[in-house]
Amino acid sequence: MKFSRAEIRRRVHRLPECRFEDQALTSSAGLVLYEALFQSLNLRARLLGCFKHLVQWPIYAHVDLFLSLVVHILLGHRNLREMAYYRDDPMVLRMLGWQHLPDVSTYSRRLATMDLRACGEVARLNRDIVLGRLIDERLGRVTLDFDGSVLTSRRHAEGTAVGFNRARKGERSYYPLLCTVAQTGQILDVLHRSGNVHDSNGAGDFIEACVMGTAERLGQVTVESRLDSAFFSENTVLLLESVEVQYAISVPFDRLAHLKQLVEARQRWHRLDDTWSYFELSWGPRCWLKPRRLLIVRQKVKERQKGPLQLDLFCPSVVGYEYTAVLTNKRQSAKKVLAFHHGRGAQEGVFGEVKQDCQLGYIPARTWVANRMYLYAAVVAHNLTRELQMRSLTPRPATTAGRAALWTFQKLSTLRALLIRRAGRLTNNSGTAVLTMSANQTVQGHFEQLLRRAMAA
Repeated sequence: MKFSRAEIRRRVHRLPECRFEDQALTSSAGLVLYEALFQSLNLRARLLGCFKHLVQWPIYAHVDLFLSLVVHILLGHRNLREMAYYRDDPMVLRMLGWQHLPDVSTYSRRLATMDLRACGEVARLNRDIVLGRLIDERLGRVTLDFDGSVLTSRRHAEGTAVGFNRARKGERSYYPLLCTVAQTGQILDVLHRSGNVHDSNGAGDFIEACVMGTAERLGQVTVESRLDSAFFSENTVLLLESVEVQYAISVPFDRLAHLKQLVEARQRWHRLDDTWSYFELSWGPRCWLKPRRLLIVRQKVKERQKGPLQLDLFCPSVVGYEYTAVLTNKRQSAKKVLAFHHGRGAQEGVFGEVKQDCQLGYIPARTWVANRMYLYAAVVAHNLTRELQMRSLTPRPATTAGRAALWTFQKLSTLRALLIRRAGRLTNNSGTAVLTMSANQTVQGHFEQLLRRAMAA
């Protein structure tokens, strides 16, 4: 449809008069999508079981406070004091079943009354949600990746300690170990730890619990795992083999001098492509009970030139190699094993998204339990966002060699800008709540598709 110039242009000479009135206006109309998802998952009733052992207050229950934290994160806020900016939003209040939001001091007191048992129950519920999606998809292969992530605090919170922190050296932090599912990009579980521990600290029991829990719920399924060199040890290998996991673990060259000698003495390398080449052997440290399959890989790279920079015309490029070693019990070709192992880099993207969009790195309180509960709220917000999209998208028919996610996801920040932070008016029409938004056809089509799928049981 074409418009004339007079129909498009308009004259504006003065600023509008600003008024602040009590109207049923919301700037978070997209929360109705998550409200439908909460009802479909029966989330509130399931959360009630997580806090039933605690002393319940008659006004603000623990389950409502936890759900409000999830909503706070979905809206993109970080500091708890930012709740004051949407405390009168009718969509938020309706979703939580409140008429008034509590003060920040109320959150502080109530979070302090939670305990480790409640944290464990919320973690169990999160696992149920993630594994429920895997059961529905009937996957024959599930890939679990394990890695730690630094959560820096500029305050003295319980359990924080000074450890390895590349970005902020010398600052106190937590160092949780996270288990992610490669096929869905969701976080299956979290091991909350202080910041001065090694990656492998407590990892054995955590890995076993994640693998055994997944195998028990999914039945006949092949479980795979990818780990970096911090987890390289015979105990880890024996654990993974005892629970029948197909694994690929990076091997640290700096701790194994004789492995470096093997690489230097090697003359013949098998070509994978113009950049990658490899050789393999049956190998293990001398203290191990038996050897395993080891792949030594080198990547052709251009070495950096020292001295003053010149144009490439006058500066011939010097080619060198970067070496990696991968220990595995997979029996596939070396090319497929390496593609599988290199695919674990997608986990860093999940960490970055959860930290940036779900405030995983924010430490709001001074107590261990309160900070751990906020961490679970961030994880649940991320997993529910992925669940909402998986219900409306069509997965790829087959998995890739690198085990990329089966769905093409949008980040929470993108959904927040496109759908969640939509202006609307919430009215009551003969006892029926009506949410009215602007008539944008693009928004309406996307919105109705997500809402229809979110309501499906």
